[in-house]
Amino acid sequence: MEPINVDFTHGKDDDGNSNIPVSDVYIPPRNAKKKIIINLILTAIFAAVTYYFMIPALNFKAIELYMYIAFICLIYIGLTVLSCKVAIHPEYQSYVKKHSTVPGIIMAVLAVVCLVGFVVGAQLFRANAYSHLLTVEEGDFTEDIAEIDFSAVPTLDATSANNLAVRTLGDLSDMVSQFIVSNYSTQINYKGTPVRVTSLDYGDIFKWLKNTREGLPAYIIVDMTTQKSEIVRLESGMKYSPAEHFNRYLLRHLRFEYPTYMFGTPSFEIDESGQPYWIVPILDKTIGLFGGTDVIGAVVVNSIDGTSHIISTSTNGKTKLPTDSFVTDDEWQWIDRIYSATILNEQYNYYGKLSHGFINSLIGQEGVKVTSSGYNYLALNDDVYMYTGVTSISSDQSIIGFVLLNQRTKETKYYPISGALENTAQTSAQGAVQQYSYTATFPLLLNISGEPTYFMALKDSSELVKMYAMVNVKQSTVVGIGSTLTECTENYADNLKKNGINLDINIDEIGENDQTQAQPETKEVSGTVTEIRSVVTGGETYFYIKLNTGNTFYKLGVKDAERVVTLNVGDSVTFNVPVEASGDIITASSIK
Repeated sequence: MEPINVDFTHGKDDDGNSNIPVSDVYIPPRNAKKKIIINLILTAIFAAVTYYFMIPALNFKAIELYMYIAFICLIYIGLTVLSCKVAIHPEYQSYVKKHSTVPGIIMAVLAVVCLVGFVVGAQLFRANAYSHLLTVEEGDFTEDIAEIDFSAVPTLDATSANNLAVRTLGDLSDMVSQFIVSNYSTQINYKGTPVRVTSLDYGDIFKWLKNTREGLPAYIIVDMTTQKSEIVRLESGMKYSPAEHFNRYLLRHLRFEYPTYMFGTPSFEIDESGQPYWIVPILDKTIGLFGGTDVIGAVVVNSIDGTSHIISTSTNGKTKLPTDSFVTDDEWQWIDRIYSATILNEQYNYYGKLSHGFINSLIGQEGVKVTSSGYNYLALNDDVYMYTGVTSISSDQSIIGFVLLNQRTKETKYYPISGALENTAQTSAQGAVQQYSYTATFPLLLNISGEPTYFMALKDSSELVKMYAMVNVKQSTVVGIGSTLTECTENYADNLKKNGINLDINIDEIGENDQTQAQPETKEVSGTVTEIRSVVTGGETYFYIKLNTGNTFYKLGVKDAERVVTLNVGDSVTFNVPVEASGDIITASSIK
């Protein structure tokens, strides 16, 4: 580059030396206009690429939009610095400062808008608005919650159901090598039965490359009452999901179709015919600019072809969404989850804390209440309700009631029943079988002949359900334990009777429904090991062992029988397998 002559004569001191710092002199670089054009083009390219991967909502209530714009401004400033090589030519610093003024002002304005947006939506100033995000009615326990049908009692929690899904996938050799069980799992009512449906995911990026053309070939249904799981194969694979990349990635697919909507976490559901869908909540900030997160509707996406439909949560016919469909319409009754447990829990806590003002939530705390430490799901009237206990903020030793929140309509009812906290009930149940070191699942609230009762499954270290427990809400020392629902209920009724409470329970009816809980009959299969294979699925190791008696592989997990790792070809073994089991792969329950 040719040297640039600059006249400093106007800035000399008494000795004739220049007193103006070089960095304060405006010196444009050579081909300055060309550099500006190139920088703008490169910034536009970076902006497009960043938008494609960041996919921010073009909505001024979306904080990620401000972050995106600020990032683009920083990109332009960075390109200007690089193109001028300021590190080598400090005389261009003034030029860089001048051309960074506009993006700097933009970022400053964004910062001010964000600050004002947070302030005007702060709980300190808008406590009343936050407390009215949720409408809470008081309910009657015995009227609203019918006595439980034991054939519909979910005996699993999400973790146990996921483990069953992993095992089911492991039984299918053609899938276990390519796919894994996804984290997207939803408890729904399917044909009147509480089930958990789980999508699949690609094993890794290479397996995605191999299988993405056909999509995800199946999903898994786990019956929460019978503990049976099955894999449902699809005629045409699911092409749109959070497991995909590029244009078929679910949220990117929706962003290009609905650029201004803010989306929540997708949930996986199936309709009554078994067709798989993604239910993606549409969010709005209802207080100030960034406060009061609420759900105003959802996009129902066909996971196979990507077609979508918008439904609104509006109850008065007024909606911000361009749609005539509402969650209460008969057409969408099969949808069970639009409001996530996180949003429902947050909104109830706003109601419980801020109903009497922000200051009262900190000082005095009159009437302040919050949800307990966990939640579970209860099936009522073909809907799924989130259940959680409610406790006074000044005491964490007992509940003062509980709430049921409809995950489709947000209908909320509070039931004023005092008693033990859920974790107290869990401790009581675990203490009754402390010799086994079982872990209790988070309780499910049941109506047992008018008695509010916590129901829990007791799991071993392998997350397998071994027993059941019932704990009285009002008297947590009254506990019933059993390996079946019948035995558990009988023990619970006996212990209540000892405390002066008689239950009118038809044990015979429970026994009929409890047959699904019985362990299947087994038979022994013996032979000499001729082949051993192993696979790791969901972090668990499974061995597939062939005997000289046939071509069947017997599957056994390390956590079920640790000795399986010591087997070698030529060893003589005996497996316990279900009497009616057949096929190329049979799951064994034990080994000798």
